[in-house]
Amino acid sequence: MTSKEIRESTVAEIENKLREVREALVQLRIKKHTGQVEKPHLLRSYRKDIARLETILNQKKATKAA
Repeated sequence: MTSKEIRESTVAEIENKLREVREALVQLRIKKHTGQVEKPHLLRSYRKDIARLETILNQKKATKAA
């Protein structure tokens, strides 16, 4: 998910996507510990997506508050 796509989304959509990505990351971590992970590069990708989502969400909330 790109920053441009995230910025076009509403706060509620960003929060839902954040919840989904966090859940996917937890599931992938569980698979990693059991040795069943097929795509280990997704761990890094999910962490970066979470950071992107949280950053833009905080920016949107700050602009609403101001």
